[in-house]
Amino acid sequence: MLKMLLYAFAVGVLLLVTKTCPAAATITGGGNVMLLNSSRLKMFVDEVPEMPTIRGYRLVNGSYESATLTIGMYRKDWKFHRDLPPTSVFAYGTSQRTATVPGPTIEAIAGISTHMTWQNHLPSSHILPWDPTTPTAIPKNKKGIPTVVHLHGMIGGPESDGHAHSWFTNGFHQTGPTWTNETYHYPNVQHPGSLWYHDHAMGLTRVNLLAGLVGAYVIRDPKIEGGFGLPSGNEFHRRLVIFDRSFLTNGSIYMNSTGNNPHIHPEWQPEYFGDVIVVNGKAWPRMLVRRRKYRFTIINASNARFFRLYFKNGLRLIHVAADSAYLEKPVVATHTLLAPSEIIDFVVDFSTSKEESVLLKNDAPYPYPSGDPVNDANDVVMKFVIRRGEREPDPSSVPGTLIKYPTPELSTAVRSRYIALYEYTSAADEPTHLYINGKSFEDPVTEKPGVGTSEVWYVINLTDDNHPLHLHLGLFAVMEQTELMDLEEFRDCMNRLNDAERCHVEKYARGKKIEVLPHEKGWKNVYKMMPGFVTKILVRFSYIHSTLPYVFNATAEPGYVYHCHILDHEDNVMMRPLKLVASGGGMGRVAKPLGVSIMLAILMMVHYL
Repeated sequence: MLKMLLYAFAVGVLLLVTKTCPAAATITGGGNVMLLNSSRLKMFVDEVPEMPTIRGYRLVNGSYESATLTIGMYRKDWKFHRDLPPTSVFAYGTSQRTATVPGPTIEAIAGISTHMTWQNHLPSSHILPWDPTTPTAIPKNKKGIPTVVHLHGMIGGPESDGHAHSWFTNGFHQTGPTWTNETYHYPNVQHPGSLWYHDHAMGLTRVNLLAGLVGAYVIRDPKIEGGFGLPSGNEFHRRLVIFDRSFLTNGSIYMNSTGNNPHIHPEWQPEYFGDVIVVNGKAWPRMLVRRRKYRFTIINASNARFFRLYFKNGLRLIHVAADSAYLEKPVVATHTLLAPSEIIDFVVDFSTSKEESVLLKNDAPYPYPSGDPVNDANDVVMKFVIRRGEREPDPSSVPGTLIKYPTPELSTAVRSRYIALYEYTSAADEPTHLYINGKSFEDPVTEKPGVGTSEVWYVINLTDDNHPLHLHLGLFAVMEQTELMDLEEFRDCMNRLNDAERCHVEKYARGKKIEVLPHEKGWKNVYKMMPGFVTKILVRFSYIHSTLPYVFNATAEPGYVYHCHILDHEDNVMMRPLKLVASGGGMGRVAKPLGVSIMLAILMMVHYL
């Protein structure tokens, strides 16, 4: 509670200063460079860009063949807004001239592999402040910016997964302890869907993404998707990468360089929030649309901001996919909650709008769910301007059925695990670090699932924040969320014993159950773990589109990871190793099914009454 009060007080002071001094607010680097008041930037003056597309395959005599690509990371200047000076960013591209924020969309074909060489052309010093007191990738000569690319949603080998310790600097002059090779192999042997790529260097993920190292990746399966009839083509299927930023008056990205516990972490802050909403590299852009159906794939590339998206005039969202997988059937909604790193895919019919323009809005508090309400800047995402006239001819449609994958069956699980999320605080009740199961990232691996198996994970959120938990490699289905009663009592026990069974979690997991929303019942790779709840997920370490084994060695080094995708939490260090074994799976305490445990507890209570 004190953390929230202090955060609210700090934000209130900042808002007061910005309103009192319209031009700027806070000096961060000396001179006349000050924090930009976002109200000075007029909304909807820039068109939303369409990011360049690069094929991850070759078309030879009408057949698809594997391709080899090289994409670099460059420092360059980028215009986020018409009236904002150019901003120094890090960007992905085939050259410095073509590099963009977000990076180019890479289009792959299911079953056709892509070989990717990621090259680091970044300067020796970072453009943003970073904190060496958190576990961080630091080159031996302390020169160069470590980077490593993780393809979020890819089902591929560990050596190409972008492990946090597999970093490299400019020209591969220095590499991390688990670095393997310069070229990654993406098999693309998986279900069709949307992915995204981003930096994953240890302790630097939050600053490298803030600097601009994000981009979209899509795996297409023409044989399957061709029959859907969904809006398609560059005009009617748009990919939107959204995130929040704050800027200085000189155009630079603003990041608070004073930690909330400066005597412990001089520069680390528990969450980054900006007051400017950016879509495909432009602040509050506009998009001209026709009176017909469009499909939008939206990636939340923010560090910590959740978006609860809706159209101001009530236009319906027809969900067709979530994260990297299609749904079995379309789901209609008016609002959708999008956590950092989540992907939503929906169709909207602008011909049903009575207005000639409509705003895509956001009403998610920050931090989510119990933080500040949105303001006039961050409650707006972008504007759609609808062409005048009658409904246009529209050959697209939304089918009644999309892709039916295996139904999540708890009976397929070979074991269960408790996964507890902790936040540790200083004497002033300010966060110092965050762990999973009370362990640092460097502690020995405890999660060793077997290749081809399924497991039930009970994710226990002991914190006040909603944590989007992301698994590398594995897909999972969310089964239920159960509220923890007498939370402070249970939290105290867990802080002392770090053992859900010895703390009798079944005695506390007896509150209300939150039903999983229909559009989130498919197979996902990230999900929102509600504070004070136990979230039950069925994790699958095998394909969902096929019964065949992986086409790569999932047991190879350096293994995988799972983590909170609030990047400031991930860096400090709410992340754990995940090591697959040939069969059976091991390590970690086996969890009892909570339903059975609760029944046993009730019977014991009756016995002693």
